Amino acid sequence: MSGRNTAIRSLHDLGLAAWFGGSLMGAVGLNGAARQEGATETAQARIASAGWAKWVPVNAAAIGAHLYGGGGLLVVNAHRIANQKGVAASTTAKTVITAAALAATAYARILGKKIELASSSDPQDTAQSARHPIDTDKARRHLACAQWAVPALTGSLVILNALHGEQQRPSEQLRGMWGRACSMAPLMH
Repeated sequence: MSGRNTAIRSLHDLGLAAWFGGSLMGAVGLNGAARQEGATETAQARIASAGWAKWVPVNAAAIGAHLYGGGGLLVVNAHRIANQKGVAASTTAKTVITAAALAATAYARILGKKIELASSSDPQDTAQSARHPIDTDKARRHLACAQWAVPALTGSLVILNALHGEQQRPSEQLRGMWGRACSMAPLMH
């Protein structure tokens, strides 16, 4: 298919760029600044929680744009997925890694919210935290892992996106479709 898909490709790529870049900046910059500026673990948690809470709506929009664009690309490239050798495998890998990145992002948000409530000075948050007590040290360790998993997984998606770009070259499409046809030929006898 030779049509242009600039809008959906842009949504896919810009959404992924923001998801990757924001998660990496948060893990490095925001968490690092909170550790540097917070006098206590509670103060550090408050600083980091305030920054991450500001990022949530932007991150949600970025993820939504990426998923919408990715769905659109699946539709317009369905023929390549079915007929070009290697494209189905890389598409499956992207789908699995996207699901893992979504899970890591959701898990990080859940843990972050729990730590935010546990470190809050707001009486309502304190009461809610008391109803659902957590082991904050364990939650912080898990959160650190989840927050690093997100840029690792979304960075992997950037790499797979580059592979998909290479697979769209006309010479790669021809070679892949020829390879698929040759692999199907023994089945036709």
